[in-house]
Amino acid sequence: MKQAVTAALALACAAAHVPAHAQSQVKVYGVVDAGLVKESGTPDGSSMGLGGGVASGSRVGFKGTEDLGGGLSANFVVESGFNLDTGTSGQGGVLFGRQAWVGLSGAFGSVSAGRQLSPYYKALRDVADPFCDGLAGQAMNIISGFRRMDNSVVYATPKVAGWSADMAYGAGEVAGDATRKRVISASLSYAPGPLAVVLAHHRREDALLPDHAKNTLLAARYTLGAITAHAAYVRARAVGGAGSRDALLGMTWTAGPHRVLLSAVRHDDGTAARRDARQFGVGYLYALSRRTDVYTAYGHIDNDNGAAFKVGNATDDGRGNAAFNLGFRHTF
Repeated sequence: MKQAVTAALALACAAAHVPAHAQSQVKVYGVVDAGLVKESGTPDGSSMGLGGGVASGSRVGFKGTEDLGGGLSANFVVESGFNLDTGTSGQGGVLFGRQAWVGLSGAFGSVSAGRQLSPYYKALRDVADPFCDGLAGQAMNIISGFRRMDNSVVYATPKVAGWSADMAYGAGEVAGDATRKRVISASLSYAPGPLAVVLAHHRREDALLPDHAKNTLLAARYTLGAITAHAAYVRARAVGGAGSRDALLGMTWTAGPHRVLLSAVRHDDGTAARRDARQFGVGYLYALSRRTDVYTAYGHIDNDNGAAFKVGNATDDGRGNAAFNLGFRHTF
């Protein structure tokens, strides 16, 4: 939190010394989301509660851009998450726990520095997962998401003939060993039209051991009329060398205000224990307006041989192997 406050104060001090004619245009935006969550298969049996960010994490953010001339722009985003059901801060109480970065963009692409979403996570969320990292059917109940990177620098290329790439480096900042806690994440995308294909890789060095975890993702999305098909394959390695494979097939159907989501995920454990798992998710969203929708979803996981995957949602990891959601969301 100290780092986030320091960054915010530094940004304010810098803005105070900028001439009035060069001030940024700043937009305030956010999401407020609340829904009922009924879980089953928990250690205590079934339970019902209110979730404060089921389809999307509730948040308030500020983003701005300044035209510096010659096609160059300065940009920033600071975004704070909160739990709508209790009013408490999300992301462990970090002031701008969702995002906090500043950067430059132009014909060369963009470069930014701060706490940012990893290229691997954005590939999984935007291309592979019909549920877009929300509701009970989200892929990240089983597939590791590696959402955010602290102390990171990200370079994104411009899109050329459908091709683009994102590359990120997160410094571990461990005294005496620059490799500890270091994170490297990258993605290469081809999206010339209704087809989008992305190859992404994420590697995180352990904080204590000379070891690492890594995921490699190949995902595709294709839209034909009202139907969008999703597919993904993931090879993963945990700290210690244990490996696994994940596969996803999904579909999104959109017609007017109606949207139906379907997804199936299979996890194959590479160890002798064979802790495999299978997830099925279904969801429905109805748009009341451009900014407001209602939703319902159901997700169920079959765990084998002591596997302990749980059905969560956008802000809750979940406690059981099945969950039902019913709620509404507003964006501003």
